[in-house]
Amino acid sequence: MSSHHIVREKQEPALLVLGLDNFPEEQLGQLLEWSPTVITTLHTAEKLNSYGIKIDWIVTNDESQVLQSDIKLVPAGKQTLVKAALQYLIAQNYPAVNIITDELALTEYAGFSDKISLVIFNCGKRIFPVTPGFSKWKPTEETIEVISPFNHLDYTGLKNIGEKLFKTTGDGFFTLQFDEPFLFISEEL
Repeated sequence: MSSHHIVREKQEPALLVLGLDNFPEEQLGQLLEWSPTVITTLHTAEKLNSYGIKIDWIVTNDESQVLQSDIKLVPAGKQTLVKAALQYLIAQNYPAVNIITDELALTEYAGFSDKISLVIFNCGKRIFPVTPGFSKWKPTEETIEVISPFNHLDYTGLKNIGEKLFKTTGDGFFTLQFDEPFLFISEEL
């Protein structure tokens, strides 16, 4: 008797690819393993196409350069490509999105952290928003960086090793308490 996994549409996070200059092909393959919906920009679509990756949506205001058939276009209008893509995913009821980007502009994502689960991959880091009381299990000596500005931060299971930079003190959970609605943190891939 064989085991079959059925992946329902929107069960896996969508994949928003904004840039691939600093992202290893092996990790891209891992994110594509469960056949997520792939959304990208015209600039990055060429690279994805050269890898043989099927693109579902392109966020653009220029419809003249579509590389594959059956690609849906998401018009950006007066919004940034990132904001147009995220609003479209939310409107389509996607609960989560993995984002690969070469340029990290957290202000682009801040307004969406309570509407869709975001994980941003940038320069060897996995970045995501957390709310007060966030707790996660990590092995000892793992690096955690708090990227967002904050007024007050309480933490357990971590030692401060630099400005906004922490290491786990042992195998186990670390916890973050703060006054802001959310903070973006990063961990190394």
